[in-house]
Amino acid sequence: MSEKASAPVPRFTVITLGVADMRESIAFYEALGFERKFRTTEEFVAFFDTGGTVIGLFPWDQLAEDVTLPENPRPQAFRGVTLAWNCRSNEEVDQVIDFAISKGALRLKAPHKTSYGGYSGYFADPDGHAGRRWWRRVSRSVKTGAFICRIDRSN
Repeated sequence: MSEKASAPVPRFTVITLGVADMRESIAFYEALGFERKFRTTEEFVAFFDTGGTVIGLFPWDQLAEDVTLPENPRPQAFRGVTLAWNCRSNEEVDQVIDFAISKGALRLKAPHKTSYGGYSGYFADPDGHAGRRWWRRVSRSVKTGAFICRIDRSN
């Protein structure tokens, strides 16, 4: 007799980004204020607490090898993923974008009112990984691409 296996609990605990320069990327995420965990890994891999999930940094070529995909060509186009940093107000979105730019991020799209009633802007880290800063006053989850972003209910 075969027993039906139960479905695993769905959860993403670590989002790993392939990076070209570990030192530069570690410095960038530390400058944004993310706390690095497990420093015993030196610069082989870096993990940052994001208040929910963990961001991992791993050398681009080694990550490509690990997932058995070619490391080149490295895409210069949109990769189909953004990392969301939810804010409590339009002013906080502006502040986060300006702060990230001051730490070496590349502005992709200036903060602006969105067609769905929110306010967002985009920047990229040193390896071109796009981040979205946004705010919307709602009390439900909003689907945005591949992510479900939980909006702060305290506003």
